[in-house]
Amino acid sequence: MELLGITGVAAITIICYLVGSLVKCTTLDNKFIPVICGAFGGALGVVGMITIPDFPATDYITAIAVGIVSGLAATGINQAVKQLSEKKEG
Repeated sequence: MELLGITGVAAITIICYLVGSLVKCTTLDNKFIPVICGAFGGALGVVGMITIPDFPATDYITAIAVGIVSGLAATGINQAVKQLSEKKEG
């Protein structure tokens, strides 16, 4: 069942990616997207620790850290895809 815990971390990254995409559709400045994704990921990390039995964190601080890293990974994935697509065009 350890696979479920790692899948939960990947799910946090995907959800934060979608939240970041939603923020892009608003009037908020794009510079706030990493902060929003990190904060949302931290909250989801705590939810994951409480609801997923094999989540890779057993205390709140670690769960928040795992969530924040997952949220910021979503921003990094977005930037990597963006930069790779720009190189192909140019």
